[in-house]
Amino acid sequence: MAEGMSPEELGMVEPIETGGERRTMQLNFGPQHPSTHGVFRAVLTLDGETVVDVDPVLGYLHRNHDYIYQLMTYPQIVPMTDRTDYLSPLNNELVYSMAVEELLGIEVPERAQYLRVIFAELNRILSHFLYIGSIALDLAGYQPFLLSWRERELGYDLIEKATGQRMFPNYIRIGGVHNDVPEGWTGELLEFLDFIEREAWPEYKTLWMENPIFKARSEGVGVLPGEVAIAYGATGPVARASGVRRDLRKDRPYLVYDRFDFEMVTGEKGDTYERSWMRMYEILESIKIIRQAVRDMPDGPILGQLPRGPMKAAKGAEVFTVAEGPRGEHGVYIASDGGVHPYRIHWFSPTFTMLQLLPYLAKGLKVADLIAILASLDPVMGEVDR
Repeated sequence: MAEGMSPEELGMVEPIETGGERRTMQLNFGPQHPSTHGVFRAVLTLDGETVVDVDPVLGYLHRNHDYIYQLMTYPQIVPMTDRTDYLSPLNNELVYSMAVEELLGIEVPERAQYLRVIFAELNRILSHFLYIGSIALDLAGYQPFLLSWRERELGYDLIEKATGQRMFPNYIRIGGVHNDVPEGWTGELLEFLDFIEREAWPEYKTLWMENPIFKARSEGVGVLPGEVAIAYGATGPVARASGVRRDLRKDRPYLVYDRFDFEMVTGEKGDTYERSWMRMYEILESIKIIRQAVRDMPDGPILGQLPRGPMKAAKGAEVFTVAEGPRGEHGVYIASDGGVHPYRIHWFSPTFTMLQLLPYLAKGLKVADLIAILASLDPVMGEVDR
């Protein structure tokens, strides 16, 4: 604080209660803060360390994605989707490609559908591991964060071998995938899954999930009842931790998910601790799915029959497609005017919706609890703002 200036003169204190001595203070949390997971600002109203209110301020990473998409042809948009939720690029490519395929009536070969499942679940595993590392770092646990980068790098090595890219693979294509996986790749993938089950997962469980400090910081913190989760439109691990039994891979199966045996992981308490367990158990379920997909994947083409010439949808056609991403349900709305560009396109983001839960979850708790709650929502601001 500058010498000689009062908090009121600096705009840090805003007296609200005039009848007593206690006053609240407004404080900017972010936009440049390590625990905001990107460029995110929340205006906090505080009574000492207690959170009185939270006003999420979005838009710092707005890049006009939706409008830029409308200037591009349908195939040109695929690599752009990697830049929304940059921790789940393959899931983004998948839901966009599914939307265009539905719009244009394109059939996807069976082998390509299995490959899509494998890469979507691999991306879910890597995203969930980074979640554990991120929430640990936000709560001053450094080692799980470093470990999460080990799993991430091993997984990215596999993605790079198959796609040629690590962070923005641009692998899934409208009608299938860009290429088949190289010889021996599935064997390496299964070895990676064995390593996760045998070493990595138990290590995270012992080191972090059973850590008494983490349990003290997260149990009973930011409790979200199931009916409130539904009212706010929460989906994915956040909603399932509150007992909401909804997983699009089970409820509205797409690709070949209905052929696999796996469990929908749900909780009961809906607190920060349980939201973290959701990700941990979903890693094991994703491993189950990948193993079955590798075992049952048929031979055959990896790209379907595409229309000759530029891709065009019928004038007036529109579609809204959703899929189960690592952070919840993400979707794409596309409307066509018969041209080679989408007339209107809109990206539906799960964490944009769930950030609106912050005031409900954090009121009455301490500032330190807000950090844990925000991390448990697992936002990626590139997706929120687009």
